[in-house]
Amino acid sequence: MELQRALLFDGQGAQEVGMGRDLCEADADVRCLYEEADRVLEMPLSSLSFHGPAEALVQTAVCQPALFVHGIAFFTLLQKRVPSFRFSVAAGLSLGELTAHAAAGTFSFSAGLRLVKTRAMAIQKAAEEAPGGMIALVGADKATAEEIAREARLDIANYNAPGQLILSGTHQALALVPELARERKVRKVIPLDVSGAFHSRLMHKAAEELRRFLEDFPLEAPRVPVFSNYLGRPVRRPDEIRSTLIHQVEGSVRWEDCIRGMLEQGIGQFVEIGPRPILTGLLRRIAPQAEGIALTTVLDLQSHEHTLLKR
Repeated sequence: MELQRALLFDGQGAQEVGMGRDLCEADADVRCLYEEADRVLEMPLSSLSFHGPAEALVQTAVCQPALFVHGIAFFTLLQKRVPSFRFSVAAGLSLGELTAHAAAGTFSFSAGLRLVKTRAMAIQKAAEEAPGGMIALVGADKATAEEIAREARLDIANYNAPGQLILSGTHQALALVPELARERKVRKVIPLDVSGAFHSRLMHKAAEELRRFLEDFPLEAPRVPVFSNYLGRPVRRPDEIRSTLIHQVEGSVRWEDCIRGMLEQGIGQFVEIGPRPILTGLLRRIAPQAEGIALTTVLDLQSHEHTLLKR
């Protein structure tokens, strides 16, 4: 019986200085991808990814394209090093959903660069016009997190895993969370070091800008189902993909639902591509028995090559 495998891509927050440099040193085709990205994006993305500075790489307008390029570059190298590699479904956290679509053939790398640039700049602009932030609730269940969100007038940005939910909104509303969480005996509250209230109503203008861009943006049916963060299930029709990518900007990321949906479809191996093994960590919280492989460097690819050959 053929192994059912999911391919996962990281989102904003996984970036780190040096990402992609070893990929470029290992392969000429990867170097070409980075050169194309520098040209299409009209920014020194390669240099910022490889050398920083960190304060520049963390900016949304830089970070999101950097992660997209890193994901497709690593996927390209994976296909060359392990030609028999196959995957049954694809998914990504937030920005990573766009990388998953590119890997699945929904749009080309070049078109994806334009899409990611538009999305990133719209989100950064919205964050500057409507300042806000995000806060993690550790140990809270869904009902408790939703109750706190309603009382503080916040949105649930991420349903990441059992006991790990993220709230998003204005700084004034976020200031109410610690006391509300204490009253409900939530184990820990952690303010996140982010530049905006992502996946919340404060991103509405960004979603509308992305809607206008996507009106004439060509989309194909992906070769494999791609799980939607917004719906928590796979999407395949171009019209549905267009709609979910727009709603995802201001809607909740239902990552736990995505993983559970993949498990229900018989996925037996989850392969994460990104600079840091964030999604593999969430997988362990959702389904400790599931097989997860994190590919962050060329050395990881070499060490897991035998496992990735399994079919």
